[in-house]
Amino acid sequence: MRWVVLWLGLLGLLVSGCAPGPKGEVIVYVAAPLSGFQANGGQTVVGGVRLAAEEINRSGGLLGYQIKVIALDDESDSEVAVVVAEQVREAVQRGERVLGVIGHYNSGQTLAAMEIYKDLPIVVITPTASELSLTQRGYRNFFRVNANDAVQARIDAAFLVETLGARRVAVVHNDTEYGVGLRDLIISELERLGAEVVLTLQVAEGQSEYADEVRRIQEAKPDAIFYAGYEIEAPYLRAALVRAGITVPMLASDGAFLSATIDESDGTAEGMYVSAFAPSPALAVDEDWIKAYQAVEYRNPDTYSINGYVAMTVLAEGARRADDIEGLKVAQALREARIDTVIGPVSYNENGDLRDPRVFIFQVQDDTFVQVQ
Repeated sequence: MRWVVLWLGLLGLLVSGCAPGPKGEVIVYVAAPLSGFQANGGQTVVGGVRLAAEEINRSGGLLGYQIKVIALDDESDSEVAVVVAEQVREAVQRGERVLGVIGHYNSGQTLAAMEIYKDLPIVVITPTASELSLTQRGYRNFFRVNANDAVQARIDAAFLVETLGARRVAVVHNDTEYGVGLRDLIISELERLGAEVVLTLQVAEGQSEYADEVRRIQEAKPDAIFYAGYEIEAPYLRAALVRAGITVPMLASDGAFLSATIDESDGTAEGMYVSAFAPSPALAVDEDWIKAYQAVEYRNPDTYSINGYVAMTVLAEGARRADDIEGLKVAQALREARIDTVIGPVSYNENGDLRDPRVFIFQVQDDTFVQVQ
């Protein structure tokens, strides 16, 4: 796997920027899955980063530098994420100007890579990783542009109970750090709101057969189902439930907010809900932004294109506020800043979490994610 990551790095996959600025180039790495089952999600993040960097470069650059965006493939694998992080460390040690890393996409890979990043003079901004402990470990150079799972659990539980009227909820989750952590948080929030968790089920990451789980859900007789996991499980679970005649509302977590949840469900995703850390591009940006994205990426913006764009915007503005590209100075500037973005103002508390985080709820309507909250 290491040679794949090195090959992508050497090619400078998805590089943004043309002629160097007066001071040369400054590198921003984007660490995300660019191959495998989550490739589309990772590529949407890279596209947003590239667009923001190109806009900055065209307007004169960042503190006299042109931004060079280099995307590195972590393959949704924590061991590969460590290899990626080691590449970044080697670049810093060689004396290359590295402003920061936008990534990783998943919490597991972010947790693994931060063991290396935490000691580097760079800023790390995840566009999507939500596991709660990421901002409880004392990192001084780590930030998110998305809500954490405590916020997601609170919003999702309220949607289930207060909007959908659920009183008996089955909680299903995958066996990742993300799935297990979100399980505990959603159960606590549901019980706080007076709902009963009638069943808790753990499934394997990537599981595609659910006969036993469906039987147990039928026996529990929930009036709603919450799923904490990824798009590599959610569509198959949804299909198994619908085919068994279980049609109670189903809400999946942000890990399922990818087109594969619809595409792989064999037509059964219609009506299910998914929570997300980004608004619909149609509601957050105008047609000019979408056209600019298409010019850079040669396709339409998707799920987390907005998050990549906002992460790059925030990183660059932190450097401007610090009047420096040194990581600790940028990090301190971010803790003191209020930055306007396409999803509203962004400001941080001391640990790198958003002061005003938001979670969005979508429903599958006519094979498309439609924002409903």
